[in-house]
Amino acid sequence: MSQGKYLPEGRLGAKVGTREALERAIREGTVLEGRAVRCTDRHELVVDINGIRGIIPREETAIGIDTGRTREIAILSRVGKTVCFKAIARAGDGFILSRKAAQQEALDHYMSSVQTGEIIRCRVTHLENFGAFVDIGCGVISMIGIENISVSRIAHPAERFALRQDIYAVVIGKDPKNGRISLSHKELLGTWEQCASLLNPGETVSGVVRGVEDYGIFVELSPNISGLAEPKSGISIGDNVSVYIKSINPERMKIKLLIIDSEEKCERRLITPRDYYLTEGILHTWRYSPIECEDKIVQTVF
Repeated sequence: MSQGKYLPEGRLGAKVGTREALERAIREGTVLEGRAVRCTDRHELVVDINGIRGIIPREETAIGIDTGRTREIAILSRVGKTVCFKAIARAGDGFILSRKAAQQEALDHYMSSVQTGEIIRCRVTHLENFGAFVDIGCGVISMIGIENISVSRIAHPAERFALRQDIYAVVIGKDPKNGRISLSHKELLGTWEQCASLLNPGETVSGVVRGVEDYGIFVELSPNISGLAEPKSGISIGDNVSVYIKSINPERMKIKLLIIDSEEKCERRLITPRDYYLTEGILHTWRYSPIECEDKIVQTVF
């Protein structure tokens, strides 16, 4: 993994405790971390560096803050949280810092060294209806669109992720001109065949209702695989159900189910480490559909 030292804010762990160490960091250009304890009326971030005061001027708080691409709320919301920075100058008993410089260094590294198809670590920072925003390193933000979170359809990213959760993602595109990295997540949660190998006809297992249609009910059995159950009254999206597995057909990528019982809406189905089939390496092609399924090929080419 070439992500190297450019980890999400709060995971870098590079801290110093003396002014001499900070002065050395200025000379060496080291990326460090500290806790933002205040945002001034001029939108400067005050950072506590093990008792040493640091100031991040507004224009140094983030890439894009000077052009309006980054909104002021993104700076205000850093108070109480860890921020990455590079120390750039001494100012009396304190230091002038630049979060923007740390972000730019991390972004330059991504653009030059991280490959499309590479699996990286990131941290969830914000959830919207259309996707999950994640920190890929030093506060550089990328987004995983809801359609790329899992193969099983979900109504909201909060059904998969929680704020400040550490997850894995795969790079699906780079846009150097606009400084953007595009990510996906579903490729790391197993192919249809891998997920189906954990199931057997005749078993009764639990699942979550993800869709209700006139012709049947879609039940998620794991984050990357669903089956179709026969219509049943009183079933709603989000219900936790027990289902009998009638058949598994790799050639058509179909799992036929029968709902045995239902409960009230279940808790969120957050991704856990055991859900990941891949956590490192570089993907060139990922094929979700089984080889036997020739009518419908589902794959990602990086």
